[in-house]
Amino acid sequence: MSLKQQLESDFEGHKRWALRRQMGIPNNRRLWVCACMDERLPVDDALGIRGDRGDAHVFRNAGGLITDDAIRSAMLTCNFFGTEEIVIINHTECGMMSAQTDTIVKALKDKGIDLDNLQLDPDLPELTLKAGMFGKWVKMYQDVDETCARQVEYMRNHPLIPKHVTISGWIWEVETGHLRPPHFRIGEKVNTNKAMGAK
Repeated sequence: MSLKQQLESDFEGHKRWALRRQMGIPNNRRLWVCACMDERLPVDDALGIRGDRGDAHVFRNAGGLITDDAIRSAMLTCNFFGTEEIVIINHTECGMMSAQTDTIVKALKDKGIDLDNLQLDPDLPELTLKAGMFGKWVKMYQDVDETCARQVEYMRNHPLIPKHVTISGWIWEVETGHLRPPHFRIGEKVNTNKAMGAK
């Protein structure tokens, strides 16, 4: 191959990458991921994907929680960008379990922030929280397994998510560096004589 041919081939690849939405090309795995923003959760490694190479649309927020903005993003990718699978990843030792909601609310109020008069979206000034609802909006939680399972069911039943979309939830164990389904801890299955079937 001549240098000219190589450069033309490279250009075609770059063009295809840059114009993939205009060309109707979905992400490589037709995948949308919602994961916690925690740096201890390596989404690409955990799922064996390359988000930076177009394998998935990856949405990250505090806790990997299904919020209004997560639903907005999932709705767009599933209905208009060819996405056919959703994976939700929560993780052990999540900061969203590190404090009670009341503690967060009090700390912010102590800083002089009026939590009953907040603008959530600059383009939708009518999108506001009712007085006393800030704590629910923050979504601190107590049980990562329950939270993950609940979010999966919520997405499966959401009217903006097409019924054909495959949806699953997983827990990243920061202590082991592995994914597991909610409510299944391998260590509990192998570390007692009862679990091992001792008679």
